[in-house]
Amino acid sequence: MSAAVKHAASMQDEEAAVSAPKAGGGNYKGFVAGVFSGIAKLSVGHPFDTIKVRLQTSTSAHFTGPLDCLLQTVRHEGINGIYKGATPPLLGWMCMDSLMLGSLTLYRRLLNENVFQPLRARPTNPAIWLSDDEKKKLPPLGHGIAGMFAGWTVSFIAAPVEHVKARLQIQYQADKSQRLYAGPIDCTRKILANHGIAGLWHGLGATLLFRTQFFFWWGSYDLFTTYLKQHTALSTPAVNFWAGGLSAQVFWLTTYPTDVVKQRIMTDSLVPGERKYARWGDAARAVYREQGWKGYWRGFVPCFLRAFPANAVALVAFEGVMRSLD
Repeated sequence: MSAAVKHAASMQDEEAAVSAPKAGGGNYKGFVAGVFSGIAKLSVGHPFDTIKVRLQTSTSAHFTGPLDCLLQTVRHEGINGIYKGATPPLLGWMCMDSLMLGSLTLYRRLLNENVFQPLRARPTNPAIWLSDDEKKKLPPLGHGIAGMFAGWTVSFIAAPVEHVKARLQIQYQADKSQRLYAGPIDCTRKILANHGIAGLWHGLGATLLFRTQFFFWWGSYDLFTTYLKQHTALSTPAVNFWAGGLSAQVFWLTTYPTDVVKQRIMTDSLVPGERKYARWGDAARAVYREQGWKGYWRGFVPCFLRAFPANAVALVAFEGVMRSLD
């Protein structure tokens, strides 16, 4: 067998491994690999996230832009300021990525085995013209649907984690004694004591809507992965890196305005009489009323800059651990 044929065969095997997870006891692998993805994502992405949240929840009178926000944060709060609120996502993203990527792996398999392969087996289905190997692959639509289901699943952990993180990130006082919350545990304890479980999960509906857009992330991830494997000579980790980074940017381009609204809701007062936004629509209209359509994209630059490296590294970690567990 020639080297070119061997290379093509190996690329097909790798693509099948990503596109159609193995049945049976391998489901745990996605959950284990997701832990490493969460650690990698936090290490690279949290400083960008702090700047993004501060821009999303402030006016132009406070920060003129992302660079001004970064400089003011470091000047007044030190380098630790850009990692403020990092403890919740460090623990949270390990759990969140474990649940998201583990459930994604499971949903991919279930959809492929119970929906798409049976549909393709019908004589009238256009997929009858595909090769046997192509019929076994989960199509991009299936990856998108699995991503959406995984996004909804992880929302129930993500909502309280992101709620606590957002409240810590908008504490601008350099003197810790002047802050309302001493840290993530103190913040969680005070929210539970004053507002109960519902207070901690404040913003769950906005989180579910935001993570519905995972359809675009994982659908495009499969498209980028397939294209890069078929049309480049990149190594598998390099394919994971570029596909992960590019698909994350597709995700943020399609969903960023819903994240702005979500952050407004999560940093709103929890006291009923003082709450600005009773509904998601109230927060969405307030953004437009105060800043026009540009308000829905305030803070987008640091988010977009963060999206590629943070998620590219996370996907390399995830796919690498998945391969090592095979």
